Amino acid sequence: MTAALLAVTFVAAVAFVTRPLWPGRAGVLQERDALRRADLEAAKAAKYREILDAGLDHDTGKLSDEDWRAIDRRLRAEAVEILHALDGLDAAAAGPERADDDPRATTATL
Repeated sequence: MTAALLAVTFVAAVAFVTRPLWPGRAGVLQERDALRRADLEAAKAAKYREILDAGLDHDTGKLSDEDWRAIDRRLRAEAVEILHALDGLDAAAAGPERADDDPRATTATL
């Protein structure tokens, strides 16, 4: 009985002492947000490139006016969704007390 109590006390002490070395939930959340931000930034750059490519295809005659307008409208709508997602990360990082003060938390446009 004494050995079991001693073992439990030892494990609790080790856990208490080494707790600052454990990866915390805040660190995991920050890493997740950083990865999400990197994905969104890459998606934003790719979407901008698609918009420019569609414009170039239109300018060179590969796309008709009607096709280009439809493609451009769709690509820009997708880009706005990406920008909204980035704004959401910014607002979440700012916290609820600063989210209303952040000018980037407004609707983004291309």
